[in-house]
Amino acid sequence: MSRDQRAEIDAVLRAPRPVPSSLAEMRAGFAATQSRRLVPAAIRISDTALGARRALLVEPAGPPDEGTLLYFHGGSFMLGSPETSLSVTANLVTRSGSRGFSLDYRLAPEHPFPAAVDDGIGAYQALLAAGTDPAKIVLAGDSAGGGLAVTTVLKALDRGLPLPAAIVVFSPALDLTFSGASMSSKEDADPIFTPAMLRPAVEMYCAGQDLHQPLLSPARYADLTRFPPMLLQVGTNELLLDDSVRMAERARGAGVDVVLDVTADVPHVFQAFAGVLGEADQALDRAALFVRQHVGARGGPGG
Repeated sequence: MSRDQRAEIDAVLRAPRPVPSSLAEMRAGFAATQSRRLVPAAIRISDTALGARRALLVEPAGPPDEGTLLYFHGGSFMLGSPETSLSVTANLVTRSGSRGFSLDYRLAPEHPFPAAVDDGIGAYQALLAAGTDPAKIVLAGDSAGGGLAVTTVLKALDRGLPLPAAIVVFSPALDLTFSGASMSSKEDADPIFTPAMLRPAVEMYCAGQDLHQPLLSPARYADLTRFPPMLLQVGTNELLLDDSVRMAERARGAGVDVVLDVTADVPHVFQAFAGVLGEADQALDRAALFVRQHVGARGGPGG
């Protein structure tokens, strides 16, 4: 375990930085920070579209296998783009051999809930309409995007669509009621977030909607019956730890194959530190193995 690497990253994340004066500054700062993450060289990138939204197509340098990742970037539902999560997306692509579509879904507050969820299901339906075998699709995402990966499957179930092969999420936001014990017990350990920082983002995204519903707090309210296999990766040093812990408990209770993969003393979406933090590379290797094991393993559309 790379104790020195983890301590160094924690110190960097805790370093004081200017407080942005506007949402535009927040978005620019987030993009600048994420642009410093390492991206594998052995990829091909091109712009495309899924449904009504732009997407970034990320492919291995060599011929891809038959798998397809539909990836949702993080950013508290109000920040980010496919480019800001490119390090994680590209690492998952290169390690799994699958091609990846990273969706540029609409952001709050300009487009509050359920715009991002609608974009997610629209993108998934566009893949199906293009002839992509659902048994070879994996929905993936980090942070807010991890929540969107889960809620896209909820929408697919609601519409009677064939389900993807699996879900892979990194530090997903799965309970916008903030009722998990880790929201208080991990406040000192988390080097990035405090509850006071997260609440304004939730307010902008939810725009007065009831938080006690499956599409906003699936870890508490979603019916996970018939869900595809899930991998949830999370670190112990984050407020959102219990989002994954409770989601895994609900999934097991619903008879879903689920892997809860918890890494000690690492921050939110630590996989973005691939190439710098040993645990990040190891976690991405495990996620890629999960993808390879489940793509095509469900025996046909809808499982």
